[in-house]
Amino acid sequence: MDKQSSLIRFFQKVCQFNFGRFEYEEFKKYLRMGAIFALIIGVYWTLRPLKDAVFIQLVDKLQLPFAKTISVIALLPMVMLYTRLLEKTSKERMLVLLPTFYGLMILGFSVLIPIFQVAGGGVASKITGYTWYLFVESFGSLVVALFWAFAADSTDPTSAKRGFPLVVALGQLGGIIFPYGIGGMPHRLNCQTDCISMVSLGLLTLLIIPLTRYFLKATPKNLLTSFHGKNETAEVKQQEPGFLEGLKLLLKNRYLLAIFAANFIYEVVVTIFDFNFKIAAGSKYSGVALSNYLSLYGSSVNVVSLACLLLGISNITRFLGVGVALAAMPVIVGLALVGFLSFDTLSFLFVLMVGSKAINYALNGPALKQLYIPTTPDVRFKAQAWIETFGSRTSKQAGSIFNMSLAPLQTAFGALAGRSYYMTLSGVICFPLLGAWLIVAIFLGSAFRKAIHNNKVIC
Repeated sequence: MDKQSSLIRFFQKVCQFNFGRFEYEEFKKYLRMGAIFALIIGVYWTLRPLKDAVFIQLVDKLQLPFAKTISVIALLPMVMLYTRLLEKTSKERMLVLLPTFYGLMILGFSVLIPIFQVAGGGVASKITGYTWYLFVESFGSLVVALFWAFAADSTDPTSAKRGFPLVVALGQLGGIIFPYGIGGMPHRLNCQTDCISMVSLGLLTLLIIPLTRYFLKATPKNLLTSFHGKNETAEVKQQEPGFLEGLKLLLKNRYLLAIFAANFIYEVVVTIFDFNFKIAAGSKYSGVALSNYLSLYGSSVNVVSLACLLLGISNITRFLGVGVALAAMPVIVGLALVGFLSFDTLSFLFVLMVGSKAINYALNGPALKQLYIPTTPDVRFKAQAWIETFGSRTSKQAGSIFNMSLAPLQTAFGALAGRSYYMTLSGVICFPLLGAWLIVAIFLGSAFRKAIHNNKVIC
């Protein structure tokens, strides 16, 4: 046995408590898949703070809610094009086309944005800021959704319970190293722009392509098979091609609508948290110092998320089921909401955002991804893109519309009174939403369990 095999087998034993018992080749599959996800998450979590920091520098921090609102409309044609490409080409080719597009675009922005960071001001600067914001939003929606659709399409449910949390854990390593190492690089090197970070991210995005090809070449074919229910042929025949096929699948099936609702409610509440956090951070930091601070936030989210996974949080899904994992999230976010309504400092908002995001990635995320396993390939690739793009974006839009009410309240009642009304309204709106989320989570867990037990696809 060579040193590489010995190391893999040792790591396999170490992971047994946290994630379950793997076969050797199965474990290697998830290591390869985790390497791809680590790259995607590392790039994404470095782009996210850069998205906000660059937008604040080129436009204005109070324009963030408007940018989130516009992103919903701007993403519509991109999802239509994504859906058409899925009809015309294979999922493997899509994992070449999307990274190529995003990698080259990031390299293009690395030339354009630093010019405005130095010169500042003007209409062109604002247009560039908005374009950059919308571009990064689309990366998080389409590339991450494509990866998980690919993962669900090449994994059976039993294996996914062990493997998906491991993939997420490996992804957190990218989310820890990249934001701090790359996002904070300009600040540590005393640069005036984020050019060096953007060039690095563009090249790393292109690296997704050879890693995906290696995964498909090295993984045994029997480990790339997905769930197939005995009624799947009939379900596939009912589906029609077209730009809006994913949306049609979503609207006519309550299981998919429930997944949409779970995504929607979480994002509404966290968008309210996030806006207050970014406003506080933008008031204290500026320039590359703001990029560095938000990059530290990104790394912190992934450190806590990885710690949760290493401490065995995925055992909730393995032993108690997907339904319990899903139902735990609205309870946890409810406790976070109580803290948000009680404290109002940048330090507390930092801790609140880190905790809310980390628990979502460690517990809720892997459970939600498993919900797509007892579905048809069209649902996994097309409906999932609509859910994760518009479920996320429309919820952020809803949260942003609420956030935009803060300025009129401050004007009408004064800063302190306006803030008090804003917090009261936050509780009035969010607590009923969390109750509805709990009901939806229970329904999803029950439907998933029945589908796997009866060996049937849900839709």
